[in-house]
Amino acid sequence: MVFRYFILLLLYLSCSSWSSHPDALEMTIDQRINAMHLDRSKMEIYISKIDHTLTLSIGSVILKQYKCVFGLNPIDDKKCEGDKCTPEGTFHIGAKYPHPLWSKFMWVDYPTAESRQKFELNKKLGKIPPNATIGGSIGIHGVAAHRSALIPAGINWTDGCISLSNADINELYKYINVGTKIVISK
Repeated sequence: MVFRYFILLLLYLSCSSWSSHPDALEMTIDQRINAMHLDRSKMEIYISKIDHTLTLSIGSVILKQYKCVFGLNPIDDKKCEGDKCTPEGTFHIGAKYPHPLWSKFMWVDYPTAESRQKFELNKKLGKIPPNATIGGSIGIHGVAAHRSALIPAGINWTDGCISLSNADINELYKYINVGTKIVISK
């Protein structure tokens, strides 16, 4: 029995340090998934507004991290349509499709029930006008060709969406399915 726990501990330690292993950095996303026998259906996206990162992971294994930018107000949580904020919370990919301006678009299912509760509370507290609407059409997308320098420069430019370079959105798009979980935090 002790031997079994020892083997499990070794497996855990090797998996948890995998993404920091020098060879792992040179592997493609597919190579990491295959080498670790990961379940692609468990893929998730974690977005940090403070770090300007979008992290693609399966469980505790980080597959890749991308630089991203947000709405013109990248700090605050979205309160209503037009506030230029990116919403925070747990969402899912509702649809994905090529986009004529931004290469690819992955629609985020904002507003959720939690988003609507926050919206109604903000109205009740007078933090937004009584005639405000909640908004929608939030997504993860690329940039127009002439704006590609905005991402590496960290310039927030969207109305509340998450924007990546076109090369990054094209890579990410291949791995994301409708229903993929997204967590957006400060």
